[in-house]
Amino acid sequence: MGSWYWIGVLAGIGAALGLFVAGSVPRWPIAAVVAAAAAAVIGAGAFHWYDGVAGAVGGAAGGFGAAPIVTGSLRRGGTRGGLAALVGLGALATAGLAFVPAVGYLEAVAVPAVGLRLRRRAPERHAGLRTLARD
Repeated sequence: MGSWYWIGVLAGIGAALGLFVAGSVPRWPIAAVVAAAAAAVIGAGAFHWYDGVAGAVGGAAGGFGAAPIVTGSLRRGGTRGGLAALVGLGALATAGLAFVPAVGYLEAVAVPAVGLRLRRRAPERHAGLRTLARD
């Protein structure tokens, strides 16, 4: 396997770290930065600098894409501990799938695509509508 395989693996592991961090901290900027830094350290430390860059991009994408799912689940009544456990198990499965050739690249693209889709579907809040609710 060449370097393209390991770049894809690190991108998928970065996306999995983004999922994991977003399960613990549901704010997307924090989750994206922490996951990108962790994946960059893993990639650059264990492999080459370009693997670290791929891990950082995957981590930022995973943190950005998973945060709307986690915040939506918490808003709908999910508990932090249970949600963190379930998202952590999903992150483990995502990291395992990253070792399948080309799937790591797909994970780094699919996770933020799902997050963007959920952000577009979320209803907007308008402050003026509260005055209509008064009877």
